[in-house]
Amino acid sequence: MAPFTRVLIANRGEIAVRIIRALKEMDIESVAVYSTADKDSLHVALADYSICIGSGSPKDSYLNMERILSTAVTLGVDAIHPGYGFLSENSRFAKMCEECKITFIGPDSQAILNMGNKSTARDLMIKSGVPVIPGSDGPISDISEAYDVAEKIGFPVIIKASMGGGGKGMRIVNTKEELESFVTQAKNEAQNAFGDSSVYIEKYISESRHVEFQILADKFGTTVHLFDRECSIQRNNQKMIEEAPSSCVQESLRQKMGDSAIAAAKAINYYSAGTVEFLLDMDNNYYFIEMNTRIQVEHPTTEMITGVDLLKEQIRIAQNEKLTFTQEDLSVRGHAIECRINAEDPENNFAPSAGTISDLHLPGGNGVRVDTHIYPGYKIPVFYDSMLCKIICWSPTRNEAINKMKRALDELVVGGIKTNATLQKRILNHPDFLEGDISTSFVNKIIG
Repeated sequence: MAPFTRVLIANRGEIAVRIIRALKEMDIESVAVYSTADKDSLHVALADYSICIGSGSPKDSYLNMERILSTAVTLGVDAIHPGYGFLSENSRFAKMCEECKITFIGPDSQAILNMGNKSTARDLMIKSGVPVIPGSDGPISDISEAYDVAEKIGFPVIIKASMGGGGKGMRIVNTKEELESFVTQAKNEAQNAFGDSSVYIEKYISESRHVEFQILADKFGTTVHLFDRECSIQRNNQKMIEEAPSSCVQESLRQKMGDSAIAAAKAINYYSAGTVEFLLDMDNNYYFIEMNTRIQVEHPTTEMITGVDLLKEQIRIAQNEKLTFTQEDLSVRGHAIECRINAEDPENNFAPSAGTISDLHLPGGNGVRVDTHIYPGYKIPVFYDSMLCKIICWSPTRNEAINKMKRALDELVVGGIKTNATLQKRILNHPDFLEGDISTSFVNKIIG
């Protein structure tokens, strides 16, 4: 396959900007698609070509597969990069790209389908020897089966949408009396969010950490992991702060988990960039949660500790190029932390904070990176995710990286709206966080 000459970005915001910059550095033309609400967005200005594809509602623009593909065909693009969110893990869209002879920059549609259905993914992991949390064998058929599974593995349990993600279609059940109503709620939410009401049940591990492994795999059988990221700082199952590497994972455990991540990828003949997510309990037992078949929001932390440009590698893999490094060539260098800055008001139940950014100062300095699409005068659309920017800090040690992030957050000024920056600083200053004594319930404990 010849190198790409023109790539369409089927996304918006900071990830669209990130992709455009990678393409420019690879001497590849970029095509931005945008909604009417995003006509003044930075990715529209930076791309070589920009095409409006619909109104502000995602279903009319960034989720409109036919319109995106029509634009791609009309402009003669070689490939489509889906970023994260929207169509990035939509197997139907990947299949449509394949049928149109346009390269989908990601895995093939079957791999997305296998990992997109969480119960199918769970079965595949069991067959591949990757540890999974005790739970149901596939989706539960009725409430009677739900009772049987819950009684067998013991309360508390967690109900999860088979096609889920982002905390949707998920309920923690502590008692038998709660089970039926929570199953109903989870199924209804899953149907509304994903168009599929199927759910499955797992044992709920209350005190656990969320540790994930970045992988890269080419189309010639080479798969490597680029070490771990700690993603336990979450609110409502949404990540807030990520670190690479995890402060609690010792080298022997890192090797075991990395091997499991590679086994998970090989189980579905995976190629492209991807992330294998694990739950780590307090006894250092780890369990497969899911595989994200796309680039992650938190990918810069891995880039900072490895020196590998994940976006460029993902594009090269899509061009049928071989990885130019092996597992032995990779090593962890220092520590990186990422804070997601959202337009929301933590003092008002995290209500979205719409409006225009009146003034803006982004932090800088050695070891500080900011990925963003905002600028002074930018009006935040009401239709999309509230993330404004990601601040990523690197230092030789975790303590130094934390101090650098605190300094960066002190420098940040976003006028005209509310952000979660103050809460991020509160977390970074918490004694337990400083000690690395965290879990997925950490944020709920400190904000009450």
